[in-house]
Amino acid sequence: MSMLTPPGMGGKYRITGDTYPRMRRPRHRRRLVLAGIGAVVVLGLVGWGSLQLIDVFTGGDKTANAADRKRDCPTAKPSVAPAKALPKPAAIKVNVYNATTRTGLAKAAAEELKRRGFAIGDVGNAPKEYDKKVPGAGVLLGAPAAKNGSFTVLGTQLAGTVQKTDTRKTGEVDLILGAKFKAFSTPKEATAAMTALTKPAPAPSPSC
Repeated sequence: MSMLTPPGMGGKYRITGDTYPRMRRPRHRRRLVLAGIGAVVVLGLVGWGSLQLIDVFTGGDKTANAADRKRDCPTAKPSVAPAKALPKPAAIKVNVYNATTRTGLAKAAAEELKRRGFAIGDVGNAPKEYDKKVPGAGVLLGAPAAKNGSFTVLGTQLAGTVQKTDTRKTGEVDLILGAKFKAFSTPKEATAAMTALTKPAPAPSPSC
């Protein structure tokens, strides 16, 4: 056996010249690696399919539960909130003042409000602090309590009015006519606005 013969060769291969035996790794190890990768892929696909089946069945349960909750929801009619109590026009005393340069405007407006059922107090020119200083349709001036009562009712007769309060203790309301005042709302419009204010509002339906 030559000294150049690798140990374990048993003298089967001899090295001559520059030719050497090729050492190869066993092929069975590569096959094991590929088999392991294939098993991981198969297991992943099986797990994904199982999750899809679970979602399908769970979704059916959710739908059934939703239907059950809908059946359990009370079918009673929703309650109706009581209508807001507002004073009648006859219970509202209105002082009509003219803050414009048009002569006789306060008198004509007072007569129209009287025909519509309002009680009329003073009629004349506007106080100095408001005379020719009301650019809009008009100003409603009264005690703080008038904001949720008299102002609301009188406002149905004239759109675009501005509401202001003062320190008076009495219940009358001042209507100060401004530069943009043309006419009151028509009786039909005023009635529709009043009906909307006094109509009971439905309470919110119960949530299930």
